Amino acid sequence: MKSSKSFIIISAAALALTATAGELDRPQGYKIGQRLTLRPYVSMSYTYDSNVDSSKKSHHGSSWTVNPGIGVDYIADNWSIVGDAFYRYHAYNNYSSQLNSSSYGENLTFNWRNSAANERGWSLTASQHFEQVSQDDDMSNHGGRGYGRDRKEFRFDGAVERRWSQYVHTGLAAGYYLLDYENNVSSYAPLYGWKRTNVGVDAGYVASKWLDFVVAADYQWYQQDNNTLRSGSYFNNLPQNQKNKGRNISGNSRGWSIMGGIATRATERLDYRLMAGMSRFEYSNGLSDANGFIYQISAHWRIEDRLSFMLLGSSYYQPSETSYGSATKVYTFSAGLAKSWGRRVTTSLDLAYRKESSEYSQYATNDYDSDYWTGRFGINYHLNRYFTCFGNIEYQFCDSGRQGYEYDRWRGTVGVRLAY
Repeated sequence: MKSSKSFIIISAAALALTATAGELDRPQGYKIGQRLTLRPYVSMSYTYDSNVDSSKKSHHGSSWTVNPGIGVDYIADNWSIVGDAFYRYHAYNNYSSQLNSSSYGENLTFNWRNSAANERGWSLTASQHFEQVSQDDDMSNHGGRGYGRDRKEFRFDGAVERRWSQYVHTGLAAGYYLLDYENNVSSYAPLYGWKRTNVGVDAGYVASKWLDFVVAADYQWYQQDNNTLRSGSYFNNLPQNQKNKGRNISGNSRGWSIMGGIATRATERLDYRLMAGMSRFEYSNGLSDANGFIYQISAHWRIEDRLSFMLLGSSYYQPSETSYGSATKVYTFSAGLAKSWGRRVTTSLDLAYRKESSEYSQYATNDYDSDYWTGRFGINYHLNRYFTCFGNIEYQFCDSGRQGYEYDRWRGTVGVRLAY
């Protein structure tokens, strides 16, 4: 189953460490001129899954996945564009009529600055991401931004920063995020997607070469799909007294947060950002207010040239994706290690934790907490700069206060990848 600088939803280390391991021995790509590099690839893999539906009554299955894609880098003197696009087809040996599906997506990041790093001047960052996600995606669930169900995700983030001197800097950020579930309400209970728009500001004082004191504040608007999904066979089959409930629940929510902390580098090899503060979330036009402590943690430690450690964490409020008329506080924490053994073997080991805590529920049956743990070990064997064999084992379990929603699940994958 299941940013801008001032508003970050931390991704799981299971994804972050995949990228980290790739950086240890990244294919050179096909260069066009001095600035443009294309990095085409294609992979094919086989996966055994002990619990295809992530349910208490598990059903095992297996699938084949074909995944072509291409990465693009354009590096100019003071600006750059980095992006990639992919397609992924999942073919199930069991449940093929129900589960065979496609995933595809792309992302693009633009960076520009008119001065050297940490010197007086302007800098701009803008990123965009779109993905059509298949329900059998990675168990780390792309940073926890969605349950294991077919869905669309779109995100845009932008930030502009002004360094007034070697000591003082300020910034302005904005973002938009869309989560849209493609609900098959004839087979499943609906999930509730949402949209979020946010704006924020931050300021910092550089106390030393390695220490930056930062304060940040932002405001968010949410629009939940809690009305558009109250239709179809699932809703029509409910008892009349349940149909009449919740009609006064608005899909509009809002919130704000203010945080302070430290950032930049502790050494040449350690990048970090540690922030903490308070947040207020006004669910459904003030139907319920939640106030509480929040945090953001990110650290990347290059222990040595071919060994990296990453730590990520965050907490934030949002509308519930599983329960109608509910607000949720989410806590995430993840850590992982990536190691290259010589020129041929790279490994990664990571652990991710996510907690969903009910802050408000109009119905007592939806007042529960859920804890998700995911662990993964991965290995890549590079036959040469073009051809790689890979495999991973991942395990997840859910401890839920909602009876019948507990489960455990493991998957094993082996595959090959051709990259230029």
